[in-house]
Amino acid sequence: MAPKSKAPVYVLGVGMTKFIKPRGKVDYTELGYEAGIKALLDAGITYDDVDNGVACFCYGDSTSGQRVFYQFGMTQIPIVNVNNNCSTGSTGLYMGRTLIASGASDCTLVVGWEKMMPGSLGSHWNDRENPIGTTYVMMAQTRGLTKAPGAPQIFGNAGREYMEKYGATKEDFAEIARINHAHSVNNPYSQFQDVYTLDQILQSPEVHSPLTKLQCCPTSDGGAAAVLVSQSFLDAHPHLKDRAILIAGQALTTDAPSLFSKSSIDLVGREMTQKAAELALAEAGITARDCQVCELHDCFSANEMCLIDALGLSEPGKAHEFVRSGAITYGPGMKVVVNPSGGLISKGHPLGATGIAQCAELVWHLRGWANNRAVKGTRYALQHNLGLGGAAVVTVYKRPDGKEAKVMGDEEVGRVNGVEYNPAVEARGFTEEQANKVRSGSGRRSEFALTRTLQLMKGAQSKV
Repeated sequence: MAPKSKAPVYVLGVGMTKFIKPRGKVDYTELGYEAGIKALLDAGITYDDVDNGVACFCYGDSTSGQRVFYQFGMTQIPIVNVNNNCSTGSTGLYMGRTLIASGASDCTLVVGWEKMMPGSLGSHWNDRENPIGTTYVMMAQTRGLTKAPGAPQIFGNAGREYMEKYGATKEDFAEIARINHAHSVNNPYSQFQDVYTLDQILQSPEVHSPLTKLQCCPTSDGGAAAVLVSQSFLDAHPHLKDRAILIAGQALTTDAPSLFSKSSIDLVGREMTQKAAELALAEAGITARDCQVCELHDCFSANEMCLIDALGLSEPGKAHEFVRSGAITYGPGMKVVVNPSGGLISKGHPLGATGIAQCAELVWHLRGWANNRAVKGTRYALQHNLGLGGAAVVTVYKRPDGKEAKVMGDEEVGRVNGVEYNPAVEARGFTEEQANKVRSGSGRRSEFALTRTLQLMKGAQSKV
């Protein structure tokens, strides 16, 4: 079936916090606020221009989105709260694009965040069926269970199957992690910025073979945001067109019956990734190999291996050979730079923010702002974000003019964006003056919405 024609939707602004270890030092209200303010500043608009809001998070109470958005203004716009496991952020982008393409919105602010608990992911509800309980049962029946956390078992088993079927080795998976760690040093928002040798990665503590600790993403606290706009909005603000990036193709898919085929690779959502890639790339009119840069969901190195294959970056069953050839990193063998941000393995994985942070990275590349990690000849960028349970979102971005990105210096970027620095290569905060510049005007905002209530409530309750 030919992809349906959609009205153009653009990413006009992006912003994010630095991703940090989950130590409870920063609350979700602050993470969402910082990311949102930065995105509004980057877009060159105010919250009064926004007519829809999408809030993305997995761990939090209902209407946490309103709690964050009310800090920007109280304009009575629709605000939707989204939870779609690890693909939550990109699901929010999909919803924002759908709103605009359908004519229901001209300017949507998508904000994602996560305040996580240290350690491996786990369910918060033990008195009801686990949404991925069938995945765990299938794994138990086909590969058995170990004492390792659930997610590394699921994805590690996919890696084992890739080794058994196609001849990949433990060194191939470790090389993926080595590359992502090497990329992270150029990303100021990355939770970890450490470089490791292949041997160091192989010799780090084993979690679930072939995965070692340095091949697993950490839990993280962090926030990211994006401003999406219509063609008519952009036409009404022609001075902003130079920073707009077109969403050329996008698809959100869910699992097929193959999920329960007894294949460990199918169990991590191979077919929904393939379908999402097929639809998004067809809409954009390109193939995966036309993309110069890609941010994909490397929650574990084994998943990146499977995704290189499923997205069509390599020939089927040849992802390990693609990695060995140097095709996924900078250098003479490069075909497409995968995870220039350092990926989830180094950058971190605050679930609700991850997909939007991937978007920010690719927008910076297509604008030419990511000058310390630029990929020569960048015209198309590919994004993949996946959540077990399941949902896969694949997005293709391009410059509206169709040209290659021209790399810009930091000083030039600072002049263009008006914040006097390049956010692609430097993680800064913002001043109160800057925040007030983009928050809603007088009469459409309340300073009380900025109140930090947790300690106040605890104090009040202690007196009851």
